[in-house]
Amino acid sequence: MTVPGGTCPADHRPESSPPARAFPQDPLRFLGAGRLHRFGPRGAPVACLVLFATFAAMPPLHALHPGSPEDITVTAGPAGWQVQLGAFRSETLAVKARAALAQTLADLPRAGMLVIDDSKRDGLFRVVLADAFAHHGAAAAACAAITAHGAQCFTVRAVARGGAAPAPAHHLVPKQFDTLEAEVRQLRKEIEAIKVERIRPPRAPPSRAVPAAETTAAGFVRTDSKFGYNVLDPTTEINRKQRLILERRHDGTLAPDSLHVHGAVTAIANYQSSNRNDKFGYLMRHPTARNQVGDTVSEATIHSAQLGFTATLGDWVTGHAVMLFDPEQSFGDGTNTDIDRNQLQVRRAYVLFGDRDKTRFYASLGKMAVPFGLTDTVNPFSASTVWHVFGGLANGVTVGYANEGLSLSIMGIQGGAQFRAANTPVNGTAVPGRLNNFAADANYRFGLGSTGTLLLGGSYQHGTAYCQGFPIVHFGACEENNPAFDVYARLVHDDLMLKGEFARTTAAWSGTFNPGMPQFAASKVTSFDIGVRYRHVIDAGPVDVSAEFSRLVAGPDGAPWERQDQFVVGTAWFARPNAKLFAEYIHVEGYTPLNFLSGGSVRDDRGEVVPDQTQSDSSARSDVFMIGVNVAF
Repeated sequence: MTVPGGTCPADHRPESSPPARAFPQDPLRFLGAGRLHRFGPRGAPVACLVLFATFAAMPPLHALHPGSPEDITVTAGPAGWQVQLGAFRSETLAVKARAALAQTLADLPRAGMLVIDDSKRDGLFRVVLADAFAHHGAAAAACAAITAHGAQCFTVRAVARGGAAPAPAHHLVPKQFDTLEAEVRQLRKEIEAIKVERIRPPRAPPSRAVPAAETTAAGFVRTDSKFGYNVLDPTTEINRKQRLILERRHDGTLAPDSLHVHGAVTAIANYQSSNRNDKFGYLMRHPTARNQVGDTVSEATIHSAQLGFTATLGDWVTGHAVMLFDPEQSFGDGTNTDIDRNQLQVRRAYVLFGDRDKTRFYASLGKMAVPFGLTDTVNPFSASTVWHVFGGLANGVTVGYANEGLSLSIMGIQGGAQFRAANTPVNGTAVPGRLNNFAADANYRFGLGSTGTLLLGGSYQHGTAYCQGFPIVHFGACEENNPAFDVYARLVHDDLMLKGEFARTTAAWSGTFNPGMPQFAASKVTSFDIGVRYRHVIDAGPVDVSAEFSRLVAGPDGAPWERQDQFVVGTAWFARPNAKLFAEYIHVEGYTPLNFLSGGSVRDDRGEVVPDQTQSDSSARSDVFMIGVNVAF
């Protein structure tokens, strides 16, 4: 980008100024000076340094990236240069962003002259300055002033609708030049002061100063709190994180050749009661008597902590990995303070291939969520029972296609017993020695005006985890695979969301038949949910209110392992886009731990298995009162 008095490096959208001496009417009174001079030992232009330092060191004050240089078409007025501040997928979001930006830039002249442009008819609503600039330097100065105040922007060529010729030049008389020069000097002082305050690194002792490391950290290693929250959020887009990453690369949130670091911590406190000693059916903590004894329990603890990395390598290769600490839901032995349950694991790790600018196809290879069903929840914290039953995690390779509202994906899943909800026999064993399992998903998102969408989809998985014989043991070998199907829908209208999902195995789970209790036949595994959430936006931040019912059916009528129901009412307040405080009331009916679900673990005084008894109890009832906070960066 060329500015009067200097040239920015090539990676900041090289744009050359038009060969004209004209200025738009009152350019300096718009948002800043039309000329900036060199300063400092290297002679870098002020506008460049302010732009570089602000993008590298300051978090954005609004949620979305300004967009791409080719995104803008001016609706009226002369051709020249335009300043763009944002691009949004709905007019509602654009209006909110314009209001927030006007407040952020309130002390700049004509900060209220922000308009929404949708003339390109590509579904995007762009927030731009109302006037076009005849000279690139004036547009660059306006953008520099905006950036210095903490917002993002860039300059683009503006083409008048219909190819109108540039407006006549407004030549400056000597007196006007004097006024402009004075305003230039004042603006330069203000920008330099901001630069010194926000850009200059803290001084370190000479022997320990490492300027190169500071430059690398500012330019290569980055954070984006909104992206960090979304990519680590365990309640939404659970098995669609690859598409999220591609979208963020497409809109510029994830710049090429950069490393984004993100993390999240969820802390909770709760009180639980049950009508059966040692039997608490709430699934966000593994239901075992090792951690929950008596008929009341309480805790204040870390539920989970995550640390993730997303590396963009060129235009079409992305590496993504997430480490997870979750003693509450670990499969390790002992209590939740035992060292075996306090281990770090790599929850997801894959290489993603795709470039939305060039192709709608993508692929990922590694450890990832299985694309089966929706498995999301409207709850602020508690996962739906559908996720607990069918939410898969496995090694494999996924190929996908996304275009407009259509999304298709198929995953080749490593055989044997995988990390969650996937299992196919390999020579009669659970050894993951072949790529002999798969899952496929297809969905379509219909647009319902400017504020609504309807998502409809269906999935199929060749081998679920519900294939072992009696007695059922987690990750045990299967004689044959047991497929499943899933159908789901999600309606979003303005601030209201409705969702529903139904999943079932195609064959009965043989392990649900206990020879010691022959009156209960083997059963298919079924899970479904229905939920609603409403968002109310207040000055302090969005507030969600939600309710969800979900069910697991694992046995015939009357069996102790027949079903487990979960009903959740919750509310959440987003103090920041990356900080959520929540509260839930959860009621659970039934106690059906999948390990030894139908029996085989209850022993008598002599240590022998009692064949006609099981730890499952369809009459168990438990209530949970939960508060917590989820923060991310």
